[in-house]
Amino acid sequence: MQNLMNALGYQFKNPALLSQALTHPSMGKNDNQRLEFLGDAVLQYIMSDLLYASHPESQEGNLTHLRALLVCEAALSQVARSLHVGEALRMDRGEEMTGGRDKPSVLCDAMEAILAAVYLDGGMEEARRIVKSCWPKPEDVHRPMQDSKGALQEHLQKDGGDAPNYAIIAQDGPPHDRIFQAAVYRYGVELGRGAGRSKKQAEQAAALDALNRLMAAAE
Repeated sequence: MQNLMNALGYQFKNPALLSQALTHPSMGKNDNQRLEFLGDAVLQYIMSDLLYASHPESQEGNLTHLRALLVCEAALSQVARSLHVGEALRMDRGEEMTGGRDKPSVLCDAMEAILAAVYLDGGMEEARRIVKSCWPKPEDVHRPMQDSKGALQEHLQKDGGDAPNYAIIAQDGPPHDRIFQAAVYRYGVELGRGAGRSKKQAEQAAALDALNRLMAAAE
Protein backbone atom coordinates (compact mmCIF):
# COMPACT_ATOMS: atom_id res chain seq x y z
CA MET A 1 0.00 0.00 0.00
CA GLN A 2 2.92 2.34 0.62
CA ASN A 3 3.83 2.33 -3.07
CA LEU A 4 0.29 3.37 -3.92
CA MET A 5 0.29 6.15 -1.32
CA ASN A 6 3.56 7.38 -2.80
CA ALA A 7 2.04 7.35 -6.29
CA LEU A 8 -1.02 9.25 -5.04
CA GLY A 9 1.15 11.72 -3.18
CA TYR A 10 -1.04 11.19 -0.12
CA GLN A 11 -0.25 9.46 3.17
CA PHE A 12 -3.33 8.07 4.90
CA LYS A 13 -3.89 8.91 8.55
CA ASN A 14 -6.16 5.86 8.67
CA PRO A 15 -4.59 3.22 6.36
CA ALA A 16 -7.55 0.90 7.02
CA LEU A 17 -9.58 3.05 4.63
CA LEU A 18 -7.13 2.42 1.81
CA SER A 19 -7.00 -1.27 2.69
CA GLN A 20 -10.78 -1.47 2.37
CA ALA A 21 -10.69 0.44 -0.93
CA LEU A 22 -8.31 -2.20 -2.30
CA THR A 23 -10.41 -5.17 -1.15
CA HIS A 24 -12.26 -6.86 -4.00
CA PRO A 25 -15.75 -8.31 -3.26
CA SER A 26 -14.33 -11.81 -3.80
CA MET A 27 -12.70 -11.45 -0.36
CA GLY A 28 -16.05 -11.30 1.42
CA LYS A 29 -16.89 -8.75 4.12
CA ASN A 30 -15.31 -5.29 4.35
CA ASP A 31 -14.94 -5.06 0.57
CA ASN A 32 -14.78 -1.82 -1.41
CA GLN A 33 -18.36 -1.63 -2.71
CA ARG A 34 -19.63 0.97 -0.22
CA LEU A 35 -16.58 3.14 -0.86
CA GLU A 36 -17.11 2.71 -4.60
CA PHE A 37 -20.65 4.10 -4.22
CA LEU A 38 -19.36 7.18 -2.40
CA GLY A 39 -16.37 7.63 -4.71
CA ASP A 40 -18.62 7.79 -7.76
CA ALA A 41 -20.46 10.78 -6.25
CA VAL A 42 -17.21 12.47 -5.14
CA LEU A 43 -15.72 12.13 -8.63
CA GLN A 44 -18.89 13.40 -10.32
CA TYR A 45 -18.87 16.51 -8.12
CA ILE A 46 -15.15 17.25 -8.50
CA MET A 47 -15.18 16.72 -12.26
CA SER A 48 -18.28 18.89 -12.68
CA ASP A 49 -16.66 21.67 -10.69
CA LEU A 50 -13.34 21.45 -12.56
CA LEU A 51 -14.98 21.41 -15.99
CA TYR A 52 -17.30 24.31 -15.08
CA ALA A 53 -14.28 26.40 -14.14
CA SER A 54 -12.03 25.37 -17.03
CA HIS A 55 -14.61 25.63 -19.84
CA PRO A 56 -16.38 28.98 -19.28
CA GLU A 57 -17.72 29.09 -22.85
CA SER A 58 -19.15 25.56 -22.90
CA GLN A 59 -22.84 24.88 -22.53
CA GLU A 60 -24.48 22.13 -20.50
CA GLY A 61 -24.47 19.56 -23.28
CA ASN A 62 -20.75 19.79 -23.95
CA LEU A 63 -19.90 19.84 -20.23
CA THR A 64 -21.99 16.71 -19.78
CA HIS A 65 -20.18 14.96 -22.64
CA LEU A 66 -16.77 15.87 -21.21
CA ARG A 67 -17.70 14.71 -17.73
CA ALA A 68 -19.05 11.42 -19.06
CA LEU A 69 -15.75 10.83 -20.85
CA LEU A 70 -13.67 11.57 -17.75
CA VAL A 71 -15.69 9.45 -15.30
CA CYS A 72 -16.23 6.47 -17.59
CA GLU A 73 -14.70 3.03 -17.04
CA ALA A 74 -12.02 3.64 -19.66
CA ALA A 75 -10.77 6.79 -17.90
CA LEU A 76 -10.90 5.32 -14.41
CA SER A 77 -9.12 2.12 -15.38
CA GLN A 78 -6.50 4.18 -17.23
CA VAL A 79 -5.82 6.20 -14.07
CA ALA A 80 -5.71 3.01 -11.98
CA ARG A 81 -3.14 1.45 -14.31
CA SER A 82 -0.94 4.56 -14.17
CA LEU A 83 -0.95 4.24 -10.37
CA HIS A 84 -0.38 0.43 -10.46
CA VAL A 85 -3.57 -0.13 -8.46
CA GLY A 86 -3.93 -3.69 -9.78
CA GLU A 87 -0.75 -4.76 -8.02
CA ALA A 88 -2.13 -3.61 -4.67
CA LEU A 89 -5.60 -5.19 -4.89
CA ARG A 90 -6.67 -7.87 -2.43
CA MET A 91 -8.70 -10.60 -4.19
CA ASP A 92 -9.16 -14.33 -4.04
CA ARG A 93 -7.11 -16.63 -6.23
CA GLY A 94 -10.01 -17.39 -8.57
CA GLU A 95 -10.49 -13.73 -9.44
CA GLU A 96 -6.76 -13.25 -9.83
CA MET A 97 -6.41 -16.28 -12.12
CA THR A 98 -9.08 -14.86 -14.44
CA GLY A 99 -7.16 -11.60 -14.89
CA GLY A 100 -8.91 -9.63 -12.16
CA ARG A 101 -5.94 -7.38 -11.51
CA ASP A 102 -6.25 -5.85 -14.98
CA LYS A 103 -10.01 -6.00 -15.61
CA PRO A 104 -11.25 -2.51 -16.48
CA SER A 105 -14.38 -2.96 -14.36
CA VAL A 106 -12.36 -4.04 -11.31
CA LEU A 107 -9.86 -1.21 -11.71
CA CYS A 108 -12.66 1.30 -12.24
CA ASP A 109 -14.44 0.24 -9.03
CA ALA A 110 -11.19 0.27 -7.06
CA MET A 111 -10.28 3.76 -8.30
CA GLU A 112 -13.65 5.14 -7.22
CA ALA A 113 -13.19 3.47 -3.82
CA ILE A 114 -9.69 4.93 -3.45
CA LEU A 115 -11.01 8.40 -4.18
CA ALA A 116 -13.71 7.94 -1.52
CA ALA A 117 -11.09 6.75 0.96
CA VAL A 118 -9.00 9.88 0.32
CA TYR A 119 -12.11 12.05 0.75
CA LEU A 120 -13.00 10.42 4.07
CA ASP A 121 -9.42 10.53 5.33
CA GLY A 122 -8.29 13.96 4.12
CA GLY A 123 -11.31 15.86 2.85
CA MET A 124 -12.58 17.13 -0.48
CA GLU A 125 -9.53 19.26 -1.28
CA GLU A 126 -7.20 16.26 -1.11
CA ALA A 127 -9.56 14.29 -3.34
CA ARG A 128 -9.68 17.23 -5.76
CA ARG A 129 -5.88 17.48 -5.82
CA ILE A 130 -5.58 13.81 -6.76
CA VAL A 131 -8.15 14.15 -9.55
CA LYS A 132 -6.34 17.22 -10.92
CA SER A 133 -2.94 15.52 -10.81
CA CYS A 134 -3.84 11.99 -11.92
CA TRP A 135 -6.65 12.28 -14.46
CA PRO A 136 -5.94 12.51 -18.21
CA LYS A 137 -7.27 15.24 -20.44
CA PRO A 138 -10.43 14.26 -22.33
CA GLU A 139 -8.51 13.78 -25.59
CA ASP A 140 -6.02 11.47 -23.86
CA VAL A 141 -8.55 8.93 -22.59
CA HIS A 142 -7.91 5.63 -24.37
CA ARG A 143 -11.36 4.46 -25.38
CA PRO A 144 -11.90 0.87 -26.59
CA MET A 145 -12.82 0.55 -30.25
CA GLN A 146 -16.45 -0.30 -29.43
CA ASP A 147 -16.72 3.19 -27.94
CA SER A 148 -15.08 5.03 -30.84
CA LYS A 149 -18.32 6.48 -32.22
CA GLY A 150 -19.11 8.09 -28.88
CA ALA A 151 -15.55 9.34 -28.49
CA LEU A 152 -15.58 10.87 -32.00
CA GLN A 153 -18.89 12.59 -31.38
CA GLU A 154 -17.64 14.03 -28.07
CA HIS A 155 -14.46 15.26 -29.76
CA LEU A 156 -16.27 16.91 -32.66
CA GLN A 157 -19.02 18.46 -30.56
CA LYS A 158 -16.88 19.81 -27.70
CA ASP A 159 -17.29 23.29 -29.15
CA GLY A 160 -20.77 22.77 -30.55
CA GLY A 161 -21.77 21.91 -34.12
CA ASP A 162 -23.34 18.94 -35.82
CA ALA A 163 -22.73 15.29 -35.05
CA PRO A 164 -20.96 13.15 -37.67
CA ASN A 165 -22.91 10.79 -39.93
CA TYR A 166 -22.03 7.37 -41.32
CA ALA A 167 -22.58 5.55 -44.60
CA ILE A 168 -21.89 2.00 -45.78
CA ILE A 169 -19.93 2.57 -48.97
CA ALA A 170 -19.16 -1.03 -50.01
CA GLN A 171 -19.65 -4.67 -49.08
CA ASP A 172 -17.78 -7.73 -50.26
CA GLY A 173 -17.88 -11.49 -49.82
CA PRO A 174 -20.62 -14.13 -49.68
CA PRO A 175 -23.71 -13.56 -47.48
CA HIS A 176 -22.31 -15.73 -44.65
CA ASP A 177 -18.94 -13.95 -44.63
CA ARG A 178 -19.71 -10.37 -45.61
CA ILE A 179 -17.24 -7.53 -45.06
CA PHE A 180 -18.68 -4.02 -44.86
CA GLN A 181 -16.85 -0.77 -45.59
CA ALA A 182 -18.04 2.39 -43.83
CA ALA A 183 -17.12 6.06 -44.00
CA VAL A 184 -17.81 8.83 -41.52
CA TYR A 185 -18.60 12.38 -42.65
CA ARG A 186 -19.17 15.80 -41.18
CA TYR A 187 -20.51 18.68 -43.25
CA GLY A 188 -19.98 16.48 -46.32
CA VAL A 189 -16.27 15.97 -45.65
CA GLU A 190 -15.03 12.42 -45.19
CA LEU A 191 -13.16 12.03 -41.88
CA GLY A 192 -12.29 8.33 -41.92
CA ARG A 193 -12.99 4.84 -43.24
CA GLY A 194 -13.13 1.38 -41.72
CA ALA A 195 -14.17 -2.22 -42.33
CA GLY A 196 -15.90 -4.88 -40.27
CA ARG A 197 -18.00 -8.04 -40.36
CA SER A 198 -21.11 -6.04 -39.50
CA LYS A 199 -22.27 -2.54 -40.34
CA LYS A 200 -21.82 -1.52 -36.70
CA GLN A 201 -18.25 -2.82 -36.61
CA ALA A 202 -17.44 -1.00 -39.83
CA GLU A 203 -18.83 2.26 -38.44
CA GLN A 204 -16.81 1.88 -35.24
CA ALA A 205 -13.67 1.25 -37.30
CA ALA A 206 -14.39 4.34 -39.39
CA ALA A 207 -14.81 6.42 -36.23
CA LEU A 208 -11.51 5.10 -34.84
CA ASP A 209 -9.76 5.96 -38.12
CA ALA A 210 -11.22 9.48 -37.97
CA LEU A 211 -10.08 9.92 -34.36
CA ASN A 212 -6.57 8.80 -35.23
CA ARG A 213 -6.41 11.22 -38.16
CA LEU A 214 -7.71 14.12 -36.11
CA MET A 215 -5.24 13.46 -33.28
CA ALA A 216 -2.35 13.17 -35.76
CA ALA A 217 -3.32 16.45 -37.41
CA ALA A 218 -3.40 18.19 -34.03
CA GLU A 219 0.16 17.16 -33.14
